[in-house]
Amino acid sequence: MTEEQQIVSHTPHTAITLDQLGEIQPGLARLMAEVSERYWILYYAAEGGNWKLAALQSSEVQKALGIGVITRPKYTAYIEAFIKGPMMAINKAIEGRDWTAFKLAYETGITTANAYHQAWEHEEIVWQLPDEPPKHLKLTSSEESSR
Repeated sequence: MTEEQQIVSHTPHTAITLDQLGEIQPGLARLMAEVSERYWILYYAAEGGNWKLAALQSSEVQKALGIGVITRPKYTAYIEAFIKGPMMAINKAIEGRDWTAFKLAYETGITTANAYHQAWEHEEIVWQLPDEPPKHLKLTSSEESSR
């Protein structure tokens, strides 16, 4: 093993080099599956008045996008603009429990994301909000905090 291929970790199954760790880091395609799911949950949680769940999903969307900045730096400007633009507006609406502002910011996020797909020559990717909320989570709030 050369110096560049030095083992940096031992697992119960194998030894892993730094290069191998780098190779298995997720690109945007893998991260976008998580972003898409969480963005979907985010909408229906806010619609149901479950602002705490909406805030969690927003935070997790931003964390996943942050990984994309590290693993695919050529998209940094777009990702940072998305976080500072639509996601910041979404967060502000969540903090204020403002459904009208939330819906506008959320729709802006969809329009922005789809424009980025076109800019990246992936016009075949057009994200849309599913008509149905996810069934695996309770999306309404037990608090008296309706939208």
